[in-house]
Amino acid sequence: MFTPVAWLALGLAAFSKLAAAQQAGSIVQVGSTQVSAMMMFLGNEEMVYILDKTEGNAAQIDGHPAWGAVWDINTHTAQVMEVLTNTFCASGMHLPNGSYATFGGNSAIGPLGATGSVGSGSYDATYQDYDGRKAIRILNPCTSANDMSSAQCQWYDDVAVLSMQKQRWYSAAEALGDGTIALIGGFVSGGYINRNTPNTDPEYEGGAAEPTYEFYPSRGAATVMNFMITTSGLNSYAHTYLMPSGNMLIQANISTILWNPDTNVETPLPDMPGGVARVYPASGAVAMLPLTPANNYNPTVIFCGGTDMPDEYWGNYSYPNYNTWTYPASKDCQRITPEPTDGSSPVYVQDDDMLEGRTMGQFIILPDGTLLVVNGGLNGTAGYAQATGQTALFGLMPYGESLASGPVGTPAIYNPNMPAGSRWSNAGLGNTNVARLYHSSALLMPDASVMIAGSNPNIDVNLTTTFPTTYTAEIFYPPYFSASTRPTFSGAPQTLSYGGNSFDLTVPSTAYSGSGNAAAANTTVVLLRGGFTTHAMNMGQRYLQLNSTYTVNSDNSITLHVAQVPPNPNIFTPGPTLMFVVINGIPSNGTMVIVGNGQVGTQPTQAATVLPASAQNPSASGSGSGSGSGSSSNSASGSIHTGAIVGAVIGAIAVIGILGALFGIFVARRRRAASRQHPAAAYAMRATGDGFGGGASRGGATDDRARHSDSTTAWNASSANLHSPYRDAYAREGADYDPYNPDGGAQHSIGQRI
Repeated sequence: MFTPVAWLALGLAAFSKLAAAQQAGSIVQVGSTQVSAMMMFLGNEEMVYILDKTEGNAAQIDGHPAWGAVWDINTHTAQVMEVLTNTFCASGMHLPNGSYATFGGNSAIGPLGATGSVGSGSYDATYQDYDGRKAIRILNPCTSANDMSSAQCQWYDDVAVLSMQKQRWYSAAEALGDGTIALIGGFVSGGYINRNTPNTDPEYEGGAAEPTYEFYPSRGAATVMNFMITTSGLNSYAHTYLMPSGNMLIQANISTILWNPDTNVETPLPDMPGGVARVYPASGAVAMLPLTPANNYNPTVIFCGGTDMPDEYWGNYSYPNYNTWTYPASKDCQRITPEPTDGSSPVYVQDDDMLEGRTMGQFIILPDGTLLVVNGGLNGTAGYAQATGQTALFGLMPYGESLASGPVGTPAIYNPNMPAGSRWSNAGLGNTNVARLYHSSALLMPDASVMIAGSNPNIDVNLTTTFPTTYTAEIFYPPYFSASTRPTFSGAPQTLSYGGNSFDLTVPSTAYSGSGNAAAANTTVVLLRGGFTTHAMNMGQRYLQLNSTYTVNSDNSITLHVAQVPPNPNIFTPGPTLMFVVINGIPSNGTMVIVGNGQVGTQPTQAATVLPASAQNPSASGSGSGSGSGSSSNSASGSIHTGAIVGAVIGAIAVIGILGALFGIFVARRRRAASRQHPAAAYAMRATGDGFGGGASRGGATDDRARHSDSTTAWNASSANLHSPYRDAYAREGADYDPYNPDGGAQHSIGQRI
């Protein structure tokens, strides 16, 4: 039996660990994702959804390796999910109703990346995956209040019913102002870069490249995009950003255009200075800077890192010609404002260099308006291979299959509002010993921390190589976690409109310290969409500050009068987003809201919100314990308020006393209860089988799969009408397709209803 002193020591140690876990600037390991997190997105305030490629993960579901999971943010645990098709290097994007879609992937594969055993890659009998190159997969995020094993909470993944027109691997995805998603380019099958050598067919590469674009929901036949031809080779996962005009900034290879999705007209913009490639596999960090009233919501995009490797080093589909892991990554940063409002021509502007060169670095926009860069390597590129043009034998490859080296373990923060020459800092930021290279991911969490996961530069699971398949998740706590008081607020609406009447948020006096007037004057309300993260990208990531005024009340609370989203859906496309209140640079927890009407289609707009004038109260003051300073200075003291420590210690002692008294009671009762405990009193939750209705199990689909894999069957053909109106998981009126509708619809051959 522990002595009281021992119990106290244990309690204090536990508290110390808890305090350290959220120390500003720290990176903390928090659990296993079960599958390597090649892709992630935030489904709601509780759940992160994770996708891997099909591979030999130890985590199993229905008798085969899992390559999907859902991460519980509160418990830091993952539960595997069924996915039918190979999601390897898919793209993804939010839908207007809060659901997510992923697009494409690779053909079915088996162990060690072998082509699927049935139908030339249609299906593999060992890993039990289908060809995913045409797949459109839909997920309706659920919370702990739902039955996570129900069909409504599972991936809808059936290429025979819902698919793209073309096979796409490494395609770009970008939402438009009506919620439609543009799907651009990609490989048809695997490869390092998207070209042959000599490059005599830059359009189709003999059938290996897909130079077209299409839309989901469909707007017609897939159409060739000339930009995919002129950027042949380095045009996978093109960087895409919708502009206020409805045009789209697209950057690939070293070229840049504005593209009109309605007319397919391309307007050339300047090339990337210095010949630095930013797209996969150069994989620079790229993000749209925060959209604010101060910049009139006019986008500027920043590009950092990647590589200026010369063209002859890149090689072709097989592998690079050069030993890429010896080639230093770029530290160069460039900004461009694609649609200047002063009548000038768009131009790239040199920005501060990063603190070190990075390939596969990833920008995460933080609620305080700064940008975090995490992950990546000092040398090389993304991708993996078992040889190069200079190293013919796999046994001579110094880092296994990895084409990068020198993992960068220390994050850095970029502050776009600081003077040139002082925008980057890593002061006070911790370090990780987990290499995050190819197939790593990072995502903003609702508490304003950042989840970091993945890394797998291997053709199949490899736990013993230099840079192994990684399942460990980490949380990075930005500098604002040094604040002893985090803001809180109430009154968030469930939906926001484009223009229209303002809404009020209430900030209690306990949410800030010092002068009420000063706190109110330094408060912003921001929308932050973390996007779909994969391959050092966050597709759809965007930050928008809502216009607001305030009233400081006699009870010391603050009422924020907040404008709706600007009445232009191209600025912030319809769909889910987190809402934060930020006081003196310290963010609240985020609340999930939906922007727009939840449907694909022209979004209703109203006149821009007119706000009342701000009203101050000189006698108001907050009762919070000191809000600290924001992260604009990149301070990361990691200090914890003394009162909080004392209170926690006293609470720990009290809890320990109670535990000590209960321990003896527990031991005695356990002996008495053992003989009468129900054999099913506790058991681990079992993951669902098929995830669809009708009680079908994955095993029950075997005969159907064999049929689909028959070369005489149109496995990749879709029976869905891609030209008809979209219908989301909430079964809006006037639509004709809902993968989650349990009533009506056709009955698929393996039992799920559509």
